Amino acid sequence: MEQLYRVLLVDDEEEIRAGISRKIEWDRLGFGLVGEAGNGREALEMAEQLLPDVVLTDIKMPFMDGLELCRCLQKKLPAAKVIIFSGFDEFEYARQAVGMNVCEYILKPINAGELNEILIRLKEQMDQQRIERRDVENLRRRYEASLPVLRELFYARLLDGQIPSEQIQERAAQYELNLPEGEWMVALFRVDGREEDFHRDGVLLSLQEFLEHQGEKMECPVRTALYNDHVAMMVNGARVYRVLEELERLRSLAQSVLGVEITTGVGLACAGLDEIHRSCMGAYAALDYRVVMGNQKVIYIGDLESALTVSVSLGEEDQHQLASAIKLGQEEKVVEVIRHLIGRIRETRLDLSQCQLFLMEFSTHLIRLARAGGVGLEEVFGDHFTGAVPIDRFRSYETLENWCVEKGVCLQRLLGQKRTDSAGRMIERAKSFIDENYADSELSVEKLCAYLHLSPAYFSTVFKKETGMSFTAYMTAVRMEEAARLLRETDEKTYLIAEKTGYTDPNYFSYVFKKKYAMSPSKYRSGG
Repeated sequence: MEQLYRVLLVDDEEEIRAGISRKIEWDRLGFGLVGEAGNGREALEMAEQLLPDVVLTDIKMPFMDGLELCRCLQKKLPAAKVIIFSGFDEFEYARQAVGMNVCEYILKPINAGELNEILIRLKEQMDQQRIERRDVENLRRRYEASLPVLRELFYARLLDGQIPSEQIQERAAQYELNLPEGEWMVALFRVDGREEDFHRDGVLLSLQEFLEHQGEKMECPVRTALYNDHVAMMVNGARVYRVLEELERLRSLAQSVLGVEITTGVGLACAGLDEIHRSCMGAYAALDYRVVMGNQKVIYIGDLESALTVSVSLGEEDQHQLASAIKLGQEEKVVEVIRHLIGRIRETRLDLSQCQLFLMEFSTHLIRLARAGGVGLEEVFGDHFTGAVPIDRFRSYETLENWCVEKGVCLQRLLGQKRTDSAGRMIERAKSFIDENYADSELSVEKLCAYLHLSPAYFSTVFKKETGMSFTAYMTAVRMEEAARLLRETDEKTYLIAEKTGYTDPNYFSYVFKKKYAMSPSKYRSGG
């Protein structure tokens, strides 16, 4: 069944709306009337909920006229088509709507036949646009179908070192690949044996599928690709010794499942994706040692060539990752980052003096973060903390790692509590400002945020999260509560009460009041 185009009808005269609604055979024309509104403001609220394809609107209406409605719709629903009703003396005025998605103008009184013809033409245009969108969607689907091949080519060029560092993430995003920052290492799985003994391409495809499936179960991000008669596995941000253990398990399992001999070469960890080709070259070099070391095993180049490539100091990037995890991340992220840092000490087998230096750098960084966030050092490190942590207090790498994780997680929780408390204080200041300034007709979220020295976007997000309502809704609630009190307790004219509660237009004040209390101000004053 053909999907009907959604129509919103807007006119301040109920008779006109009823006449249009009754005279037009909406379904036959391919449209569905989903809503009616009596003014521009009401129409805008309904449009945000109903998402109409077409808006039929009068030009002269209370609270918000048709032109202003067009301007707002152009921002909020740019795809919606607009048909304007106007009197003869308003027609030139209506032409100002050019460029605001207005596709037709109809002079009042509205002729049903003319509106029918316009709707028929409009449907033809919208049908054509729908077909064009379908064509675009088909192209997108074809592109998605070619993505696996494009991704394989990307990985091959990445491992060859042929992609400029500044283009790596851009191209990865283009192919919808998520490649985290941080350290990477490459493992190359080689299928041993003669070509005539098995169908190599089929085995390699099966091996890649197997490793891709198994890689999803690993604790660290893994990417696989076919690469020069090998299956390349790229591993992100994990401890070397854990990776080697996991690679041996995968190699042995794959060999058993596929019934072929497999040897794996592993390169040194590199600092980022722009250097991953170095790890790939190391994996190739490791495979060359199979002549000496034997095949059907995992061969790590770091065990064969003396080269210290992993930094043991808390570098700038390490500090950034640790700070981001503690200030913004979840507890699991803090644990992950710290274990990665301590894992480097384990991998490089540092002596005690080097371990002490690393621990001092780590503690100093936590102290800076605590002081910047207004957290007392005793809350993190205990009452008797002097700033120095002797390395000989730790019996093993495990106890050192546990201590570092404990302090990092503790600081993350304390900073999180500080942020929560700060948000609460900010909300109370905002409420007080609204309570003191609701009578100001120019009161806006921008004016409030200028007072609070906050961005409107950030404030609006926090305010809605903490109060459950928007700034506008809260301000209106305050104004209506005060208006109701004045109506109950004073004899002041309605227009004066409107002014005292921030409304320059008494009619709009009455409209909002009636919407809130389901009765007019005068009726409310008289006791309902």
